[in-house]
Parts: sequence; C-alpha cells; structure tokens
Amino acid sequence: MSFVSFMGSPAGRGVRIVAGGAMIAAGLAIGGTGGIILAVVGVVPLAAGALNLCLFAPALGCDLRGRPRSARS
Repeated sequence: MSFVSFMGSPAGRGVRIVAGGAMIAAGLAIGGTGGIILAVVGVVPLAAGALNLCLFAPALGCDLRGRPRSARS
C-alpha cells in the first residue's frame, strides 16, 4: 500500500508528470511507429499526474486519488 500512498502524494504526482513527459520526449526523439506509440502511451501518466489520479489505486483497494476506500468523504 505504500506504493499507492507515494503515488497519491505530491511527490508521486510529480514523478508521474516527469515520467510521462520523458516518455513523450523519448518517443518523439526516436520517431517511427515505435516512437509514436511510446509518445502516445506517455500521455497516460502525464494526464494522470496532471489530474492527480492514481490508476493503480483501485486495483489495490483505494480510490482514484490514492486514499483508502474507507476514508472517502
């Protein structure tokens, strides 16, 4: 559960944004079909970080913001 806690924190949000941006930049630098696919896939963590969502959290028993489901308000 510490992974979800980290990803729900401001530091985890920053990591998602940086990772998504790096994937997009790498994909555009590589070029070709593989690079385009990498860039498109990079939009997912970038958007998740920008919207403060943790896409792994529901699979681990938390809501999309990374909070335990019992703590929802």
